[in-house]
Amino acid sequence: MEEMEEELKCPVCGSFYREPIILPCSHNLCQACARNILVQTPESESPQSRRASGSGVSDYDYLDLDKMSLYSEADSGYGSYGGFASAPTTPCQKSPNGVRVFPPAMPPPPTHLSPALAPVPRNSCITCPQCHRSLILDDRGLRGFPKNRVLEGVIDRYQQSKAAALKCQLCEKAPKEATVMCEQCDVFYCDPCRLRCHPPRGPLAKHRLVPPAQGRVSRRLSPRKVSTCTDHELENHSMYCVQCKMPVCYQCLEEGKHSSHEVKALGAMWKLHKNQLSQALNGLSDRAKEAKEFLVQLRNMVQQIQENSVEFEACLVAQCDALIDALNRRKAQLLARVNKEHEHKLKVVRDQISHCTVKLRQTTGLMEYCLEVIKENDPSGFLQISDALIRRVHLTEDQWGKGTLTPRMTTDFDLSLDNSPLLQSIHQLDFVQVKASSPVPATPILQLEECCTHNNSATLSWKQPPLSTVPADGYILELDDGSGGQFREVYVGKETMCTVDGLHFNSTYNARVKAFNKTGVSPYSKTLVLQTSEGCNFETQSAPYSQLVDIKKLLAVAWFAFDPGSAHSDIIFSNDNLTVTCSSYDDRVVLGKTGFSKGVHYWELTIDRYDNHPDPAFGVARMDVMKDVMLGKDDKAWAMYVDNNRSWFMHNNSHTNRTEGGITKGATIGVLLDLNRKTLTFFINDEQQGPIAFENVEGMFFPAVSLNRNVQVTLHTGLPVPDFYSSRASIA
Repeated sequence: MEEMEEELKCPVCGSFYREPIILPCSHNLCQACARNILVQTPESESPQSRRASGSGVSDYDYLDLDKMSLYSEADSGYGSYGGFASAPTTPCQKSPNGVRVFPPAMPPPPTHLSPALAPVPRNSCITCPQCHRSLILDDRGLRGFPKNRVLEGVIDRYQQSKAAALKCQLCEKAPKEATVMCEQCDVFYCDPCRLRCHPPRGPLAKHRLVPPAQGRVSRRLSPRKVSTCTDHELENHSMYCVQCKMPVCYQCLEEGKHSSHEVKALGAMWKLHKNQLSQALNGLSDRAKEAKEFLVQLRNMVQQIQENSVEFEACLVAQCDALIDALNRRKAQLLARVNKEHEHKLKVVRDQISHCTVKLRQTTGLMEYCLEVIKENDPSGFLQISDALIRRVHLTEDQWGKGTLTPRMTTDFDLSLDNSPLLQSIHQLDFVQVKASSPVPATPILQLEECCTHNNSATLSWKQPPLSTVPADGYILELDDGSGGQFREVYVGKETMCTVDGLHFNSTYNARVKAFNKTGVSPYSKTLVLQTSEGCNFETQSAPYSQLVDIKKLLAVAWFAFDPGSAHSDIIFSNDNLTVTCSSYDDRVVLGKTGFSKGVHYWELTIDRYDNHPDPAFGVARMDVMKDVMLGKDDKAWAMYVDNNRSWFMHNNSHTNRTEGGITKGATIGVLLDLNRKTLTFFINDEQQGPIAFENVEGMFFPAVSLNRNVQVTLHTGLPVPDFYSSRASIA
């Protein structure tokens, strides 16, 4: 239901509708917002003067008034009455929803009446902020517009679904959670207040007590007030005018306004329009399902294009590097063509993803809103908006027409390179479809004396056999998952040395390499076994106290720096990538180069500069964390953000454990990631800040910081864990 929320918000104030009214164009406004955007029209254009001159314009002849739009198509920032010779202009503003609204030219006079009853200036005009139709009000003012009671009911249900637990209505201080509701008294009670104020004896013994949730439902299902006619406020709607498409009362028929129009029973039309809206929703629901499947297809296409592009570029570079230096200029031209095709394909698919995502969100929101409208039991209220909703549903379904759910781009790169032409024909080199055949290269040899590991990184080196006569265009390096699982490619290219970062600590990896050229690939080299640095791997719960050891003696510390390659572009690096700040006033994220998945790891950050009391965040994150928001705003980061007075823990935009104690210039932030116990703990100036911040953390984590231009921090790594934590871990 969250995607329906935009349907329930006023285009002027951006909040949920309060006492919504229906304009003749079928759009809705808060009653107070409608009054706020009234504009006074010239006297000569008022409905009274038109009737006096015999023009025959009805009270709400908005079809003619469409010619007097207050909206400037040139978007000049000012609106005017295009049909007037000398009309006042009023500066236009934008609501929180981005819709242009036109405030009154003069502030309304002070009044003690409600917005509905307060007098409206004579000759007032209102312009719909969504379709920009203008309408001159008659003597009834805003009371002449029908109230959208169906929309009020939908908003009420939506807000109740978001509300917290029901509270007792009789608690004098802090209300306790209600345990029952009396249907006769219509009051929610907690247990103490029920025993004190509603004892089960005397007349109260006959009252029916129900659970709070059931009481909330019974309140919601209580009969609503009967809809009354806007022209005859004492009369209820009893019929439906087919020509005017609106509910009417019997006085409307007797006085002649609808006497010659076709009318039908209110209940019959209510059921008919409900069926029409339900049928329209069935078609739109199918389109939405197809759109979701189409989005999955497009996202898979992005991945396939990326993989095909990497493979094609690797082959192209390998072939071009095998040629003489005279080929380099031509190689740049060919790469430019491939990159252009790559970027073109990605741009087309991403644009289509963005467009389809927005359209699907709008479609889903409209569907959820329509389903809630169908649940209403008010025929007249439903019929007031049903035609407009049916039109919107059909229009939205038409927008998902043929071709919308068809990819605009293929994933294949139908290009290949033949490097067999002679040197003198190098300038005619171009992509062709046929590749010449040649032998596959020999099996590469791993150079054991140059292979090594450091922390959770591994460096491997290899070479071609000395007597090999078949050149290799490139090499493919593969590693397993550190647990004896399947091999996966970690490097493809022409280089004969590669460093792989982000491996698990205290793990054993198997590595192998093979060569390739345009004909095929060589057999794999011999498998090399690599051991990464140890992490903490102790078991103390079942060990006797005499066997307990110092946790710090079991740790192999890790040294690392910040990673410029994955950081936001606004991050500024210095001090060999150990010190960072930011050029933006907004929070930006930077990650460490080393990822952790096992062991106990501790690092610190000192506050070099702290101006204007910002709230930087420190913690850990996945590699694909959002880089342009505060750390912890998404579900890919676990962080503590802190100002000069207090701190909070945050994950997935959920703030918890407010703790007193902030930071200043020179303060030290400590981060302790214990992947053996699956916990994350924070320290400020060598003192633990709050309880254990997060538990049950599993997977690969990178040290992370978010900050703006008012903060500069320096990273310190290779540190032992604090004594406080070492003692606690040994006793646990």
